[in-house]
Amino acid sequence: MLRTSALEATAFARQAYLLPRDVARPVVPRDVAHGDDVVVFLHGLFASAGVLQPMRAHVGRHRHIHTAATSYAPGPGVAAIAERLASLLDMLPATARVHLVGHSLGGIVARHHAVTAGDTRIVSTIALASPFGGIRGIGRLRFAGARDLDEESALLRAIRNSGVRLPHLSIFAGADRLTKDVTAHAIPDGDVEIIHDIGHNTVLFDQRAIDAVELRVLALSAGPR
Repeated sequence: MLRTSALEATAFARQAYLLPRDVARPVVPRDVAHGDDVVVFLHGLFASAGVLQPMRAHVGRHRHIHTAATSYAPGPGVAAIAERLASLLDMLPATARVHLVGHSLGGIVARHHAVTAGDTRIVSTIALASPFGGIRGIGRLRFAGARDLDEESALLRAIRNSGVRLPHLSIFAGADRLTKDVTAHAIPDGDVEIIHDIGHNTVLFDQRAIDAVELRVLALSAGPR
């Protein structure tokens, strides 16, 4: 328990250091070849694209895999952030294969967009510590992003019940108080991986979580040509 708390404190400090990065403009790859894979990273509430830099660097070290990201303020709801995501995706080639990876709120935005936008370039979604079952009482906070995360959220219910058969992986932190009941927060028919003894923010930097994202993308990628 003490180790988990220490790791969370370290993760908070690391996020604070990375927070100012990648906020001025979206990160968009410029050298995407026909059929290459692009992994788009989406951050959680009160964060920025900068906190995902370590994970992006690891996943993007493969020649045929590129990464992208964008930052957004904490106030807007999932649909509004998804519009920002759509604008980023418009900057990618029509022949790219897109994987959406999000932490917490970002994972919900990723899945919402994947099942509603009809973008055939999207081949998979990955969510890290994303509470698809909602968080009790958070809807009392007076901004749209919080209301979308409430356990009574119609948006979350629609995501879980969408029926869209698009590959999905939920990576949960075993010591995350927000997603203690993994069954309630998993996507039906999606895959689940639990990394024990880490918390909600530590999952961003835990090598096992980073490796899980990388392996999933590689398994579903077009592969080197």
